[in-house]
Amino acid sequence: QVQPVESGGGLVQAGGSLRLSCAASGRSLSPYAMGWFRQAPGKERAIVAAINWDGGRTRYAEPVKDRFTISRDNAKGTVSLQMNSLKPEDTAVYYCAADASHRGIPSLTPGAYDYWGQGTQVTVSS
Repeated sequence: QVQPVESGGGLVQAGGSLRLSCAASGRSLSPYAMGWFRQAPGKERAIVAAINWDGGRTRYAEPVKDRFTISRDNAKGTVSLQMNSLKPEDTAVYYCAADASHRGIPSLTPGAYDYWGQGTQVTVSS
């Protein structure tokens, strides 16, 4: 079992950038496929990006393609989400999640993920 912990959220103006990080207390995230999800008030939790265990395959939701980049450093056991050209509609709580199935193609479905962080708030002002 692993407990992801997110960091790096905050308030930024539209057009700005933020970098979110995810680590696990006492353990490495390196064996897991990882996903970043977000949930805005009144909306369902939705995929942002996902990466398989070795970083060889990534997937993105359409609204963030070409603006966000998911990456991982398995030597450090961490996963990051670089967010550029942020828009007010990117405002949400962002969650990091781990998938223990070792699938080669990372899932975009919340139900595929076994372990979830508590989330970090990202607010983009216009």
